[in-house]
Amino acid sequence: MLLDPEILLLLLLIAAVAGWIDAIAGGGGIIILPSLLLAGLNPVQALATNKLQACFGSGTATLNFVLKKKLDVRAVWPAILCTFVGAALGTLAVQWMPKALLETLIPLLLIALALFLLFGTRHLASEREARIRTGTFALLIGGGVGFYDGFFGPGTGTLFAVAHMLLLGQSMLNATINTKLLNFVSNITALLFFILGGEVQWLIGLVMALGQMLGAWLGSNMVLNKGARLIRPVMIVVSIVISLKLLLFSD
Repeated sequence: MLLDPEILLLLLLIAAVAGWIDAIAGGGGIIILPSLLLAGLNPVQALATNKLQACFGSGTATLNFVLKKKLDVRAVWPAILCTFVGAALGTLAVQWMPKALLETLIPLLLIALALFLLFGTRHLASEREARIRTGTFALLIGGGVGFYDGFFGPGTGTLFAVAHMLLLGQSMLNATINTKLLNFVSNITALLFFILGGEVQWLIGLVMALGQMLGAWLGSNMVLNKGARLIRPVMIVVSIVISLKLLLFSD
């Protein structure tokens, strides 16, 4: 699929903003998906191409956290495995659905996610005692949110972060850091299955990947420097903007 250079440049800039938002608070994908749909991609192509560019953003943020010794990959391997399985099943499910049904479902999911982002963040807390075991967390959240990411995707980072805080008692900073790894696993798993289905628009996705990498690198460094002082207000602003857009300006 060929797009005008001006549209590609606009998508690159949108991806940079989304990568920055994702690295800080999650929710960047909810900006990307409508942009791809408006550019003329069908729903499955939009989901597939979103995964391609998102891999570069979540991968860049994860690498930055690992290099700065803020993330221990070995400590979360059960969640990695469950996220992989969940994302694979979600990707297969979305490719089996009739496209007409998907076109109806996506706006509803976008609105529901926007409402969650707006109202769900009021329960975020500082570090405290975990409510469930890490194995249970891996199965329920890794598998469940991984499935959601493979099936739909936008807001996955926010869902992972909220789950780390509410269920594992992690601080907002640590939850944001650990989320990036699981988000990368779900992204790349979904991408592999979308590639097998032939739905990825490579030129568009790779152009947007450049923006994602830049935004994610800047955002992940700001997370380490400013922590919750930056994460919380960005998460709230993103929630309000997304909700207003979807509820007041959607067709």
